[in-house]
Amino acid sequence: MKNLIIIVAIAFASLACTSTESNQKENIELVKKYVHAVENLDFEGMENMLDDDYIGVGPSYGDSIGKSDAVANWKYNVENLYEKIQYNRSRFAGVTIPDGESKGDWVANWAELSIVFQDGDSVIIWANSNYLVENGKIKKSLTFYNEADVLRQLGYQMVPAEWLE
Repeated sequence: MKNLIIIVAIAFASLACTSTESNQKENIELVKKYVHAVENLDFEGMENMLDDDYIGVGPSYGDSIGKSDAVANWKYNVENLYEKIQYNRSRFAGVTIPDGESKGDWVANWAELSIVFQDGDSVIIWANSNYLVENGKIKKSLTFYNEADVLRQLGYQMVPAEWLE
């Protein structure tokens, strides 16, 4: 009887690990498809992968956007701003956070992004995005990159406000 209990416990433990690993693989594949939609400037594809209650946070502290505004912004950017977005050195990792405010299945993406604008300007940035995945959809994203570096590459200069007085 003792051996049977041990075998059943091992079987449940291995099934739980397999399920988590399988979910992480599926979630990583979903985020990879989303990244490919971004690279292909496919805002409709992006929209299909976002949960109806999606919320995007970042890159600046306090920035947040819902699904409809996120899709509208991407549509505008695709039609008026971006010529090409390419994820170079892109890496993905899945993690499950078991409890707390950030509980859930997350996929992290680290990448060097090359962005070419329609006017011919281009920038290269390091970006980190973390995606909460629920029921096969992206429920939340947290995105971080250095906005000041983008502006610097586009020719802007940052000066203290007192210099302008």
